[in-house]
Amino acid sequence: MAHIRVLTLNCWNVSEPFADRMELIRAGIQALQPDLIGLQEIIVRRDGFDQGALLLHDLGYEWTYGAAFCWDESNALLPGTAPGDAFGNLVASRWPIRRRAVHELPGVESGERRNAVAAIVEAPFGSLACISTHFNWKYHHGNIRERQALALADFVWEWSRAANGPPIVVGDFNADPDSAEMRFLFGLQSIDSRSTYFQDAWRVAGDGGPGWTWDNRNTFAAYTFEPNRRIDYILVGLADWFGRGWIESVRVAMDQSESRASGTVFPSDHFGVLADIRL
Repeated sequence: MAHIRVLTLNCWNVSEPFADRMELIRAGIQALQPDLIGLQEIIVRRDGFDQGALLLHDLGYEWTYGAAFCWDESNALLPGTAPGDAFGNLVASRWPIRRRAVHELPGVESGERRNAVAAIVEAPFGSLACISTHFNWKYHHGNIRERQALALADFVWEWSRAANGPPIVVGDFNADPDSAEMRFLFGLQSIDSRSTYFQDAWRVAGDGGPGWTWDNRNTFAAYTFEPNRRIDYILVGLADWFGRGWIESVRVAMDQSESRASGTVFPSDHFGVLADIRL
């Protein structure tokens, strides 16, 4: 039986102090040694700047990136397929990525563009489906996140047919565990007479704390005066009778600061989530 380690982190795009933060994220990845990584708010620009490459180069990962939206010189918001500087999500793997896809999520009329980035990974013990996503952020956009959750579930189950084990879905869902959109994904309620089920890794094997990933202990989060919340998740399809998909442990990660010349620095305004899963 194999065991893999999965990390998710919203990287807070290129917000300052950018260089110090990227050093901490890169060092954290090296220390944690995840096998699969989902990153959100990754910037890729036309001038050759690639935030994903900055974080992952020479660390032994292959990755795939998908732009949720782009913008041009006038800062006009453009679809992710348009030419321009890009904001999006990434999946990274220690093993080769055999297939990749970018799936647009509903809600464009809200003024935000969101997507899910998917990979089929060829691990030594079989193929895995891993998806990184990022839902609308505004508190009153619960109805849009519900639609995004429906679309995400459809996409994940279709995509994961090409894999052997249960799908692994990670990301910043911008929603509390008791929200309708997350309860739907956890199999705790239906939306529009539809239902699905993913294991919420924290509910299954969290270390006993609240699991907050938006936490006012983080100075980069505290300035917004928003409440502490658990909004970043690792979701896994139901474990089979062989134990593939069994969640062994989960903890909050990338939650420690360092003193730098720029001040007290956390890796991001979010904390990450790290899970060890049997496959």
